[in-house]
Amino acid sequence: MKKPQFHFLVCNSFRVAGDSQGVCNKKGGTSLLHYLSEQVDDRGLDAVVSGTACLNVCTAGPAMVVYPHNQWYGNLSESAIDTILDALENGEVATDYLISD
Repeated sequence: MKKPQFHFLVCNSFRVAGDSQGVCNKKGGTSLLHYLSEQVDDRGLDAVVSGTACLNVCTAGPAMVVYPHNQWYGNLSESAIDTILDALENGEVATDYLISD
């Protein structure tokens, strides 16, 4: 397998028991996962999009992590995802949504 340029990990708040009951899921994490996947395809980005269990940043949910940059983004919406992808394509960081140092 060729390593992708980016790996997006989108919180979907799944718990050990398999229930999706956390903040990110309740605030639309699943629909944002689908939106991000479509945007990655539409933009032709070399990336993988994965839904995750709880990322434990509920106060900033919905949230995602972008690797290999280890950038943590929160308070996501479709508009926020567009801004983050625009920044990544330009080699920049979308500081308005960044929740990590």
